[in-house]
Amino acid sequence: MTVASDGVVNLRPMTADDLPTMRLWDAQASVDQPFNFFDDSPVQERAVPIAGTGFGAEDINRLVVTLLEGALIGDVSWHRVGYGPNERSAAYNIGIGLQPKYRGQGHGTRVQRLLADYLFERTDVFRVEASTDVDNVAEQRALEKAGFTREGVVRGAQFRAGAYRDIVLFGRLRTDR
Repeated sequence: MTVASDGVVNLRPMTADDLPTMRLWDAQASVDQPFNFFDDSPVQERAVPIAGTGFGAEDINRLVVTLLEGALIGDVSWHRVGYGPNERSAAYNIGIGLQPKYRGQGHGTRVQRLLADYLFERTDVFRVEASTDVDNVAEQRALEKAGFTREGVVRGAQFRAGAYRDIVLFGRLRTDR
């Protein structure tokens, strides 16, 4: 069941059939996805989402990314972040993982735009954000092409590969659409 599509890529819930592939990708993350590999954490089991749930404060939601013909090429996730004590001060922080052979073809841009649109359509959230390592220039370009605005560098925000690293924060507001 596709939940969002732009005619090139689809977002759909993960199924039990996807789990072996996702586990293999997790095991290869240190080589294939160095900006998403957190070597100080064990590989996490990926839960199969249940339709109609999610968007809760503690939830990390995940969809798989496929091409139209069905090839599994990656996944996206989002979680809630708060900027104040009230419900309306919440935003969603998104993340993406694409397999190497599908990078550099515009899929990252498409997927991140599609996911932000999906979140704006399905929720009342005003802000969707993403961050990436300061050295991940390709991801920074993809986010800008997807309509996100570079907002600044957050120093020492991410512990990865044995060191604290700076990240670049990007945001997209409902009114930016």
